[in-house]
Amino acid sequence: MKVILGLSGGVDSSVALKILKDEGYDVEAMFMRNWDSATNNDILGNPDVNDDVCPQEKDYQDAKMVADELGIKLNRIDFVEEYWNTVFTYFLDEYKKGRTPNPDVMCNKYIKFNAFLKHAMTLGADYIAMGHYARVRHEKDKSYLLRGVDSNKDQTYFLCQITQEELRHSLFPIGHLTKPEVRKIAHEANLYTMDKKDSTGICFIGERNFHEFLKNYLPSTPGNIVTTDGKILGKHDGLMYYTIGQRKGLGIGGSNEYENAAWFVCGKNLETNELIVGQGHDSELLISNNCFVSSLNWISDKPEEGKKYQAKFRYRQADIDVTVKFINDDLMQVFYPSGVRAVTPGQAAVIYDGEVCLGGGIIDAAYMDLEKRMY
Repeated sequence: MKVILGLSGGVDSSVALKILKDEGYDVEAMFMRNWDSATNNDILGNPDVNDDVCPQEKDYQDAKMVADELGIKLNRIDFVEEYWNTVFTYFLDEYKKGRTPNPDVMCNKYIKFNAFLKHAMTLGADYIAMGHYARVRHEKDKSYLLRGVDSNKDQTYFLCQITQEELRHSLFPIGHLTKPEVRKIAHEANLYTMDKKDSTGICFIGERNFHEFLKNYLPSTPGNIVTTDGKILGKHDGLMYYTIGQRKGLGIGGSNEYENAAWFVCGKNLETNELIVGQGHDSELLISNNCFVSSLNWISDKPEEGKKYQAKFRYRQADIDVTVKFINDDLMQVFYPSGVRAVTPGQAAVIYDGEVCLGGGIIDAAYMDLEKRMY
């Protein structure tokens, strides 16, 4: 059985490759090149853009070292155009709307489990594999996406938009392991990437100054930071740089007019270009108990109305008890009576039935009962 694994140059995919080899699969690796600074700058007609940091070549060299150590063939494939058209343009469009997108969700949807799978099939693959902390249970007629054993690293949240057909052809070799166990295997095998730190940057773009990077692609329009009653407290650098519930970077000093409590982003007014803030981490302005979710995708089973499920509205969030109501095939309302802080438009709402990740969609708006939040 032939398996082609996405080898990123990180320790997780490196260990996944070793496991597949040890288990006797006919395995090859494939490195995805998805970001080209020069090409993308040319598309924008801006060749002088400050975007000279490209970590992918170093990642490729790391991947090549691991593949060579394990005696595995490494293919290299270019998905730059696909990434730009399906992930990065979406990323920019969401910021233009004042939302906070999650590029990792879309990268999995369009690149890692779509474009990658299609190319792997041309190379004779029966399955693809990734170094995600997730598990899959393949049954005769259906496959189920299961949470990774390491609850702190579980990545099923980012996989909520993949399809049943894609999952049917997917393996997750490290999903049954914890991160320390993965590191241990890497050290025992003396893999080149055994001590490489985890990437925390934008999917395939890498770690860089986010403000400076985004400024290259979207115009920055400063405006006022205001309270809910319109009092101006300061200036913001551009609405795209802020997310709901954010405290850091507001630059609001103390004032005799208000209590001595921290300020948090509570909303955005795109028409007036105002950033709306309120005081207190758990301000009622940040709490909602229902939200509307679109771009729905169900991997195995569609949730039933009235049945209790668990949900996550951001990565690593504790499970939240929810019920759902379908408005139509591509819009649902999610109810969470206990109330949740900073349920943010543009982020994914992912539904779980115990260990099984059913899928989810993208948050459009949050409400407290019938009152829409300012975001």
